[in-house]
Amino acid sequence: MGKRIGSWIVSALVVLALYLFLWPVPIEPGVWDPPPVPALEGDFAENRVLQAMELFPTPGTSGPEDVAVDSEGRAYVGVEQGQILRYAADGSDPHVFAVTGGRPLGLDFDNDGNLIVADAAKGLLSVDAAGAVSVLCTEAGGQPFGFADDVDVDSQNVAWFSDASVRWDHHHVMNDALESRASGRLVKYDIGSGECTTVLSDLYFANGVAVSPDDSYVLVNETMRYRTKRVYVRGPRVGVVETFIDNLPGFPDGISAGADGVFWLAIYAPRNEILDAAGPKPWLRRVVYRIPSALQPKPRRHPFVLGLDANGDVVHNLQDADGVEFSKSTSAEQVGDWLYIGSLTEPKWGRIAVSSLP
Repeated sequence: MGKRIGSWIVSALVVLALYLFLWPVPIEPGVWDPPPVPALEGDFAENRVLQAMELFPTPGTSGPEDVAVDSEGRAYVGVEQGQILRYAADGSDPHVFAVTGGRPLGLDFDNDGNLIVADAAKGLLSVDAAGAVSVLCTEAGGQPFGFADDVDVDSQNVAWFSDASVRWDHHHVMNDALESRASGRLVKYDIGSGECTTVLSDLYFANGVAVSPDDSYVLVNETMRYRTKRVYVRGPRVGVVETFIDNLPGFPDGISAGADGVFWLAIYAPRNEILDAAGPKPWLRRVVYRIPSALQPKPRRHPFVLGLDANGDVVHNLQDADGVEFSKSTSAEQVGDWLYIGSLTEPKWGRIAVSSLP
């Protein structure tokens, strides 16, 4: 009997090994060698500043990934259930303002007061003051959007937005993380002419987008490379692409231009040791894909926002290293003295007074 049980165990282990190492997978991992993770010290010193945030619930819904504020001080958030909620200026009275039927992520107002929405499932949308939704574009250069993510509208009424991945949709972000291939792009939509064009391709999960105060350049986050790129789109340096900040301590998500030349960069979560270790080993990332999702690497509950100057230097460092009440920070938008912070998964969003920051 003992020999039979032993034989079964050996057979089971052989089958498991064959599955983990040979079973076909849909991802095609690339090879890259992540830089060493910067320590949470100095500019990135661990703190709990974000524990002072005011938190506002999204009743019956979750995932207010971005926050936009209108001229009357009312806040708007897009949630996982495909709705856009509007709040009174004091954060009360949340109610459904519009329904996209997709997954609204990035939000910004155009120069005519319409809410421009990067919807991961529906493309780039416009929502008028009555909550009526219209589609602006669903493709650029003949390539349909796979995952419209963030949007920022400049003073010339041009919407700059990211298509995170042309390979994977918003239901398969982990696939993109494990694959680690350049399939994202920066896109622009001229609201006046209706022209939609790709500005920059081959980005590693194109995410947050921010236009400079003078409209001369656009910042775009590459989540799966822990960096932000600067793309000059007007003026004498038009066409130049450079690294704005590199080797971040986590996964950069949303970014926005605030007051006094500060860019607010939301970090979704600190970096993951397993994903970094698997960077140079495509076979290991295939193994990670094959294990149950419950056992795959998970982001830590550690909201994190950086304030950066025009040179990419850190001037603010906001964290909550405990992450008890809030996590998965995906956007940081300054309006007046308030810094509004969204989350991909929480049933709430927050805000904190900039004048109160250390």
